[in-house]
Amino acid sequence: MDAVVAVTEGDSMGLEAYLLSSGVWHRFLEKPETIHTADASNATGIDLNRITKNLVCRTSTGHYALLVIPGDRRVNLQRAAQALNAGNVQLLGFREAEEISGYPPGGTPSVHHKTSLEVVVDKSVLTHETIFCGGGTRGRLLELRTEDVLKLTGAITADISER
Repeated sequence: MDAVVAVTEGDSMGLEAYLLSSGVWHRFLEKPETIHTADASNATGIDLNRITKNLVCRTSTGHYALLVIPGDRRVNLQRAAQALNAGNVQLLGFREAEEISGYPPGGTPSVHHKTSLEVVVDKSVLTHETIFCGGGTRGRLLELRTEDVLKLTGAITADISER
């Protein structure tokens, strides 16, 4: 499949170029600006469980990680800490999360971040062939094959969410 790309200004991280150079199928979808996955689902009609929350956190060992969970679930920080072999994890506030990832909350993709992040993908995400995540800005989503997210990030999978 060929990538479908809607050119958007302000892609300072080179997300589109990164995806093209990686040779993975992807598709950007323009939408009204949103921060929360429920709002993105309402704006696009995409099922909430297919839009991921990409949560930047810091472990008790001082490392940064990205937790990828379905939009209709909440992260279980204790299970996330176990998956990361850390005593605990703390979600970052919006400003710090943007500084670490390079993207605004609501626009954070599951791949290609400013800071190297260990990525944990919730096992329930694996039920979908493709998922939607932040597309680098709050005004677009990025659709990727789930297997490509795992491949590009070296993610580990674990049960880190709850309803």
